[in-house]
Amino acid sequence: MFGLPIVGVVLGLIIALLFIMFRVLREYERGVVFMLGRFYKIKGPGLIIIIPVLQQMVKVDLRMIVMDVPTQDVISRDNVSVQVNAVIYFRVVDPEKAINQVENFLEATSQLSQTTLRSVLGQHELDDMLAERERLNTDIQTILDKQTEAWGIKVSNVEIKHVDLNESMVRALAKQAEAERERRAKVIHANGEAEAAEKLAEAAHVLSAQDQAIQLRYLQTLVEIAGDKSSTLVFPVPIDLIDKLRA
Repeated sequence: MFGLPIVGVVLGLIIALLFIMFRVLREYERGVVFMLGRFYKIKGPGLIIIIPVLQQMVKVDLRMIVMDVPTQDVISRDNVSVQVNAVIYFRVVDPEKAINQVENFLEATSQLSQTTLRSVLGQHELDDMLAERERLNTDIQTILDKQTEAWGIKVSNVEIKHVDLNESMVRALAKQAEAERERRAKVIHANGEAEAAEKLAEAAHVLSAQDQAIQLRYLQTLVEIAGDKSSTLVFPVPIDLIDKLRA
């Protein structure tokens, strides 16, 4: 009389055990399997079997992870306070290390990224942060990749997103840029004056070597002035020029 209920319970337990034993892992997933608390092997993808009670499995995602690094307050080498944030691209390449070597590899990578971002950028001046982001990205990526290698993680890329300044610093930079533009304009003007003076000196040297050249230049100037009918000009004629024309 009690046989049927017992059989039903046994069958139910068997079905439940079978359901627990069989797992399906996707192509981008791996299972870190422990046997009585000790690391056993990596399984997956596809259908795998886990022995209940004796074995436990931790599932790890091998896809690329995009992590946003929170905004960090950084003081540059030239004592400028800026706020910087970045994004990091990484993935797990060794599931066994990612589970056994660090408690939470996502949290550990996030914290390490924040400290590395502050450390690297703090060694550079503001101009480097604004103009040389590619080099800074590479430096941060190299440091992170080296330190996370022991966790079975590969950092493939780091991108600095924003470098924000306070309003007073923005105004100071605008004044600095304006002063730099004025300085460049003055230098260009001075260089132009120097080149013009040099060319005039060369022209004077050539004209002084030939009296006829001076006379021709004098007559050419008279023709140019005569073409302007808007005013009357009195142009002095050198006596030596008249004497040479008479001769």
